[in-house]
Amino acid sequence: MDKFIVDGGIRLEGSITVSGAKNASLALMPTCLLTPDAFRLLNTPDNRDVLTFRRLLESMGITSAMDGHELTLDSSAINSHTAPYEHVKKMRASIYVLGPLVARYGKAHVSLPGGCNFGPRPVDLHLKGLERLGATITIEGGYINATAERLHGAHFHFDVSSVGATVNVMMAATLAKGETLLTNAATEPEVASLASMLVEMGAIIDGIGTTTLRIQGVDALHGVTTTTIPDRIEAGTFLIAGAMTKGDLTLENVEPLHLSAELQALQDAGCTIDTTANSIRVRMDANPEPVDITTTPYPGFPTDTQAQWAAFMLQAKGAARVRDTIYPTRFGYVPELQRLGADIETGEGYCVVKGGTRLTGATVMSSDLRASASLVMAGMIADGQTEVLRVYHIDRGYESIEHKLNAVGARIRRESTQEF
Repeated sequence: MDKFIVDGGIRLEGSITVSGAKNASLALMPTCLLTPDAFRLLNTPDNRDVLTFRRLLESMGITSAMDGHELTLDSSAINSHTAPYEHVKKMRASIYVLGPLVARYGKAHVSLPGGCNFGPRPVDLHLKGLERLGATITIEGGYINATAERLHGAHFHFDVSSVGATVNVMMAATLAKGETLLTNAATEPEVASLASMLVEMGAIIDGIGTTTLRIQGVDALHGVTTTTIPDRIEAGTFLIAGAMTKGDLTLENVEPLHLSAELQALQDAGCTIDTTANSIRVRMDANPEPVDITTTPYPGFPTDTQAQWAAFMLQAKGAARVRDTIYPTRFGYVPELQRLGADIETGEGYCVVKGGTRLTGATVMSSDLRASASLVMAGMIADGQTEVLRVYHIDRGYESIEHKLNAVGARIRRESTQEF
């Protein structure tokens, strides 16, 4: 198990190239189950979650190879329709294999998923959507069993906007007989990216990027070469890190339109933001104004950057409220920031960050992927050194984050630890 040693009192300056989107990659990878053809996924990030998904697919007989950031997948020799617990327990996105398996093979045996521990995230919508398309579903021994002679088109309304359920049901609907209408579908860029890839594969989908998707089922799909969109969460993390270190940081390979909420909040806090078609520059030379944020589905402020925003507000000229309507219990990082000296109060579904308190380095522990990033960022502005334990969490979604940050002025070193 590794830890980070983070030196405080630094300023970030320079340029970082943003990786491909982790969440988009995890949605694109299971499309290989929809056809026996080979796929090439360019700009794929080399992080732990992608590796975990590759291992899951390989356990089913799929061939995968990673050359730099080019991922090749081939399911022509698939020999299992089971997604075992040993792989699925590590990552919730593993459930994305469920829809493609039952759509193409008529059967799936998928473990109930695991992932970051910040509250219950049921899979009910995934199952209800697939049942609406004609799948018979039972749960036994911690596994989802889904069968169908052939799925059929239907109208399914998502009770709440769900990225995962939209991804799963949309993939399944591409091979269903007839027309499927999905309403209140998620509109996140990762969902639109998947829909566009499915169209490249021969699917017929109207309404991409909107809450209403109309899908005409086809008999077969084919493999493609596609490029993964930039990671808007990594970009948001680095933008906030640049601002909180009073830096001058430029991000390359980024889609500014995917970060509209974060850019507005940064400007409200006093940052200078400059954008081009594929770059964002953030500059900050003073403590930020306190800015309240509330997480909502895209295009609102993302839940995956609320912990980083809370860390930024530790320097604010007053109190800022951080409210999460997506995962109201996602504040496990607060006690760890308090170990550094942060003044934060928590309530039901929110925390209030009181800026201006001096931070001092200490040993803190990561509790989930994005919490890890907030602790590293807080360590960069604390006095002295901060030890961040269990950085395997951060490795799930960031590719070599310490190397990227060190290249623009951070002082972060990775060390092995005997912690159990």
